[in-house]
Amino acid sequence: MIDRPLPPPDPAAADEAPPPAGQRHVLVRGQVLHFLADPGPHDDPAAWRYFDDGALWVADGRVVVAGPWAEVSAALPPAARKAATLHDYRGRLVLPGFVDTHLHYAQAGIMGAFGRQLLDWLKDYTFPAEARLADLSEAERAAAFAVERLLAHGTTTASVFGTVHAHSVDAFLAVAEARRLRMLCGKVLMDRHCPDTLRDTAESGIRDSLDLIARWHGRGRLRYSLTPRFAPTSTPTQLRLTGELFASRPDLHLQSHLAENRAELAWVAALFPERAGYLDVYAHFGLLGPRAIHAHCIHLSDGERRTMAASGSAAAFCPSSNLFLGSGFFDHAASLAAGLRVGLATDIGAGTGFGLLPTLRDAYCVSQACGTPLGALRGFYLATLGGARALYLDDFVGSFAPGREADFVVLDWAASPELAWRMERTASLPERLFALTILADPRCVVATHVLGEVAWQRG
Repeated sequence: MIDRPLPPPDPAAADEAPPPAGQRHVLVRGQVLHFLADPGPHDDPAAWRYFDDGALWVADGRVVVAGPWAEVSAALPPAARKAATLHDYRGRLVLPGFVDTHLHYAQAGIMGAFGRQLLDWLKDYTFPAEARLADLSEAERAAAFAVERLLAHGTTTASVFGTVHAHSVDAFLAVAEARRLRMLCGKVLMDRHCPDTLRDTAESGIRDSLDLIARWHGRGRLRYSLTPRFAPTSTPTQLRLTGELFASRPDLHLQSHLAENRAELAWVAALFPERAGYLDVYAHFGLLGPRAIHAHCIHLSDGERRTMAASGSAAAFCPSSNLFLGSGFFDHAASLAAGLRVGLATDIGAGTGFGLLPTLRDAYCVSQACGTPLGALRGFYLATLGGARALYLDDFVGSFAPGREADFVVLDWAASPELAWRMERTASLPERLFALTILADPRCVVATHVLGEVAWQRG
């Protein structure tokens, strides 16, 4: 990579007036790929744009245009060209920053613990890990680690669970703000069926949430997500109050879990016998709708998927976590066919790593088991624009459409000997992307940019 000012196109350009004070131009050269829509199972060519010798022009952290290098560089005004910084990534793939639609930053320290099943995982690992964040310094250390590892894997936006402690959100969002990231986070709401050290009340949970909203929501690139853990750990009163707050503030987000595990479904049925099913619990309490995302959504009927889609809610596809805990297979094809918004998610810490590239590999394996193999282009759509749409952030991130915030990741097609060997034997872009999906490892991430600037760089 070259990081230097661009030379002026001719000597006269040096005499041009400088750009307005404070304005910063960045020009990126590489193999630029982004999506305009879901390419579907047949790689609809109208849904994506690829420029083999491409350019991304960024001004003040926002995309001006993405296109062929020759056209974009020629269109750059002389004063902007003189002031611009060039990042030369020729031969590397430049994509919008990855969007992780569901993770628990407090659980990074239990990745790789012996899993068993969901409810055992919560009792034996999750609750003890989250209890450690009662110590503010531990929350700050965990937040700094998680953000750094997300950037190292090319993720620039995520929907993040804190813990029941309000300061866990302060810790995470303070780090995200310092790194200028677009992030969602929320304090876990949990007033029953959990250790006393992790229990709030219906009233205190809403009070803490309102305080956090006042501190963080809409501050810079940050937004707040109301975060009831899942139906079994919240009383009907807490669920109702959360739904009322969500309805009263149409700019808020909401995140929870839904239909991950069959034992969980049986528990929900016993706790809410008056409701028609798990999804109906959330519908009844107002926890569905635009800007609401529910992780897993494995054990749903086609009718429930359609109901969820009609509400505007989204699903976070967590294949690595689902495989690790033996929860089941999310049917992405059936979900997308129902009109459901779907994004990809690591689900740290039942998920086994911060990278969406390995998560994509697991998504393909799950889709194979469901009989509808996930194509490479659709997979990368889910990891970028699909995730942004699932979080209702696609007006800001997820593509290189003009005006979008210029977060992007740079990938090395041949970061390992195995990849290099395979790439010599590929002919088309989908074939290369699929090989990258299956064979990628963390070495593939060359750099991660936030608002055009380098936020993480290998070596």
